[in-house]
Amino acid sequence: MLGTEMLDEIEVNSGFGCDLISDSLCFARPGCLLLTGLTNSQIIRICEMIEALAIVFVRGKIPSPEVIAQAKKRGIPLLSTRLFLFEGCGKLYQAGLRSS
Repeated sequence: MLGTEMLDEIEVNSGFGCDLISDSLCFARPGCLLLTGLTNSQIIRICEMIEALAIVFVRGKIPSPEVIAQAKKRGIPLLSTRLFLFEGCGKLYQAGLRSS
């Protein structure tokens, strides 16, 4: 979606899946891949606060052009999958990515 060319340059050390901003702030760890269904502009700020390296939007969600522009400005790769949050996290776990 955005920043896929940067994916070879970053190394994600963990994953975190959540649709609650408060839980993201409390439990996500720096360097994680954030999986979420939240597409509002606050998700970019949350990503910065928790020092997530990229965002994967689940359930086929696509953020607004405003959110995409914010992510581009901050160098945050955005991806999207049709998988539900549980499935996306499960596939990443099976591939060896652990929780934050």
